[in-house]
Amino acid sequence: MRMTPNPSVLAIAVLLGSTVLATAGSHSAGELNLYSSRHYDTDERLYSDFEEMTGITINRIEGKADELIARMEAEGANSPADILLTVDTSRIERAKNAGVLAAVESPVLEARIPSYLQDAENEWFGFSQRARILFYDKDIVTDPPATYAALADPKYAGQICVRSSSNVYMQTILAAIIEHEGEAAAKAWAEGVKNNFARDPQGGDTDQLRGIASGECAIAMSNTYYFARAVRKDVKGLPEDVRAKIGWVFPDQGDGNGAHINLSAGAVAKHAPNRDNAVRFLEYLASDQAQQYFSAGNDEYPAVPGVAVSPAVASLGFFKPDDVSLSAVAKNVPTAQMIYNEVGWE
Repeated sequence: MRMTPNPSVLAIAVLLGSTVLATAGSHSAGELNLYSSRHYDTDERLYSDFEEMTGITINRIEGKADELIARMEAEGANSPADILLTVDTSRIERAKNAGVLAAVESPVLEARIPSYLQDAENEWFGFSQRARILFYDKDIVTDPPATYAALADPKYAGQICVRSSSNVYMQTILAAIIEHEGEAAAKAWAEGVKNNFARDPQGGDTDQLRGIASGECAIAMSNTYYFARAVRKDVKGLPEDVRAKIGWVFPDQGDGNGAHINLSAGAVAKHAPNRDNAVRFLEYLASDQAQQYFSAGNDEYPAVPGVAVSPAVASLGFFKPDDVSLSAVAKNVPTAQMIYNEVGWE
């Protein structure tokens, strides 16, 4: 479904990018105009290294994904955007459905990015991964859930902390269950997990980990990079002695579907004025150098197989990912939200 621009959203987006747009307006051969909803200070190294390597100046416009997508729609053929960089499959798929992305034919990207981490029509590519896994209090849980399905087991009643159903991470994991098992099974799972809540859904992923630390819950779901970040640097509420009592499980290993993946993805804009530079930037993001920095700088797993990970990420271990098509998963997100609403998952 094509998105209709919201005037208030566009106004916010204009304010976010007005300063940068003044410099992004002249589309010389040595520029790249990047629209990004990634908000990590550590990404500065990614951009500066690319600029030093290529002599191409990156002009950035930053904002929330929906704001940037709406802006690109409104700008149409006059958009200065060369690249859209965002987090989570549902958001990059939303951009594809809005018609603001362009297909890319790149032997480099095809060879380096696994097929399940790229769009079937080559309109977007994943560049870093976060596994959505299960954490638990080792002092309380002696038989932790080994699968996502097990979270709905009544034996875990009153033990589980999770995020709101409006969160894209929760939407995409249920969307993946829909893709694997169908709507009926997905609804039964959502209802079963809701019945096992230790508290109403609230906060971000780090707050779920803090829920274990504080004793509010015994089991939580979180993306790997939130815990790895606490290993690498001080995170309030998660000191080393507290982390020592937290165990984790990569769900659905062995004969299962594998651990659910959230990713950061990039795409060339449909009307990119600097298309060659845009393709070059995506190919750079797939390089060993950039892939290693996704791990070292932001505690993510690289998308390219065989690239070394940082010590903090390595401390969590390695896993079998769910290689379901993330494009297919993204299409199930509206149904996932409907199911959450039906079972009363706030």
